[in-house]
Amino acid sequence: MLYAGIAWNADGYQVEVVDADGGRAMDPTHWGAERVPELTRWLGGEGRQPQDPCAVVLESTNGLVDGLLTAAGLDVYRADPHHLGARPDFGSVPALALAELARTGRAALAPLTAEGGGQSGRDADYHDGIRRAAPVETRLTEAGRCFRHGPRERRDIALTFDDGPDPRHTRQVLDILARYDVRATFFCVGLHVRALPDEVRRIVDAGHGLGNHTWSHPFLPDLTARQFRLQLDRTSEAFDRAVGQVPDVFRPPYGARTPETLTALLDSGPALALWDVDSWDWARPGPERITRTVLDHAGPGSLILMHDGGGDRHQTVEALPAVIEGLLARDLRFVRADELAGLPDRR
Repeated sequence: MLYAGIAWNADGYQVEVVDADGGRAMDPTHWGAERVPELTRWLGGEGRQPQDPCAVVLESTNGLVDGLLTAAGLDVYRADPHHLGARPDFGSVPALALAELARTGRAALAPLTAEGGGQSGRDADYHDGIRRAAPVETRLTEAGRCFRHGPRERRDIALTFDDGPDPRHTRQVLDILARYDVRATFFCVGLHVRALPDEVRRIVDAGHGLGNHTWSHPFLPDLTARQFRLQLDRTSEAFDRAVGQVPDVFRPPYGARTPETLTALLDSGPALALWDVDSWDWARPGPERITRTVLDHAGPGSLILMHDGGGDRHQTVEALPAVIEGLLARDLRFVRADELAGLPDRR
């Protein structure tokens, strides 16, 4: 049995693998965010010896690789703050510490599944954070800087795609959107914006909107206000370098929020974009189920949550034409998320 730890930093992922005795089974490796599919195959046994089963531990501040790892059948676990020592404000604890936790402490960690995602086992913390954040969310809403949907009296609707850009699925989504001549919004993570700036440019050149989705897709209740602000600001800087613009909408990973993180949005920063229709595509229920979920719940003003990154999104790609055709048949007009909310166009 081998034990792997995956850490993240500004440049991508560091991976350490140890054996049953705690010794390094191989040299440390570095992987750019665009190489996560290759990393998944490598951890699964391709291209390395010995081809033993491998248990993997991630931090709760790393929500970008678990989807592919679990879909590949790897045993993946999440380490939360109380399992770890101090970590930097931007980045995770060292990969070797996570690998050692995989070897000695898996029984205390949350196992992750393709269906449950990186938030598995954190429902109580999730709902407590939302409850405590409600007063701040109300203030943002009253200021016109938080929205779940647009005006119901108009025929506008917004498709949104989270966790990209992805070197494969984002292009497929863009091709489908172009086929139907509809606009959407892509809530991108900073690690992927930095690694794949050409894909971000493709999104903008096609007339779609951009949104900030943090740098590493962390579980926000585990971040301090400073750590959250760094995630937000570094992602904005990556957008500025890639396309010369900074998104004016932000979506929290998993929809998680706390008063500490939302307070950081009160005085400045992007508007908070949630959703009123969850396609559940992240759980991979099948293209037909994804299509039916959207069409059963969407209507004028809806803000629809889908995904183009963060895992195997072929079901989303397969479902998208039927989703678009079903909504067009209702005489709905596709707009960007910022347009749906009535935010000033600062592009």
